Amino acid sequence: MGHYTSELITPFLEYLEIEQNRAAKTSENYQLYINRLVEFGNDPYIETIDDEFVRKWRMWLSRFQGSHGELLSATTRSYHLIALRSFLRFCTKRGFETLAPSNIELPRVKRKQVSFLSHDEMERLFAAIPSDSIGGLRDRAIVALLYSSGLRVSELSNLDRTHINLDRGEFSVRGKGQKDRTVYIDSGATQLIKNYLAARKDNLPPLFSSNGGYQTVDQSGDFKRLTPRSIQRLISNYALLAGITKHVSPHTLRHSFATGLLMNGADIRSVQTLLGHSDISTTQIYTHITDPHLKEVHKKFHKGITGA
Repeated sequence: MGHYTSELITPFLEYLEIEQNRAAKTSENYQLYINRLVEFGNDPYIETIDDEFVRKWRMWLSRFQGSHGELLSATTRSYHLIALRSFLRFCTKRGFETLAPSNIELPRVKRKQVSFLSHDEMERLFAAIPSDSIGGLRDRAIVALLYSSGLRVSELSNLDRTHINLDRGEFSVRGKGQKDRTVYIDSGATQLIKNYLAARKDNLPPLFSSNGGYQTVDQSGDFKRLTPRSIQRLISNYALLAGITKHVSPHTLRHSFATGLLMNGADIRSVQTLLGHSDISTTQIYTHITDPHLKEVHKKFHKGITGA
């Protein structure tokens, strides 16, 4: 008798958390993806999942519609297959006879064009943020910190006051895959954070609060933590005020941080470490941006053969 796929989801999630040290959001997404496989196959035995089953599931995913009738993007469909491959790897380790994880071929997904802001656009964005209110002081500190450090918006949102060392201008942050890395911030961003904290009227833990800095009943302050979605909205709004027509998000500032480093001569391995990328191929999305810059470097510094 076989083993129902649904019976293995909970042990799989425990495996992701304990043995793989995966982030809670990753486990949550993988649970959703494997549940969709259960829905498609009417909770199949794990032993019956074969190449033909996967082919039909891929077809099903390409036609799957969300609650508003939207189709899954190619990237999201790829994530489903990555989750299945991880699930099959777990099943194989546990001794279940099923399809080899290596049989799951991932589709080629075209990377999105990287959008970043020039130094002039960054100056315009920052100038659009008022400095005469505690909300403006907070938002100036947020934009400066994102641009100075290359933090992900989720990493910034989770920061507490005690996490960041303003005297040293560096601190440790836990990023994707529960991996720690050192983050550095410049003196300008440090001063802006100090200005914001000096204007705060509370002692709540979150570095960036949504309540204007006043004490609340809840001493933990977690429900007053500024969320990634709120940070996305405020940056988008300031970009519109600054007259920047391209879509601007917190990740745009992360891209701007990385692009600026490379254009000013930083090596890609160092940028990889600063961004917290586990694979150098992820960092290489920036190389096509810096290509025009490299051409200028070649033109300026290379001495050709004279008299040719």
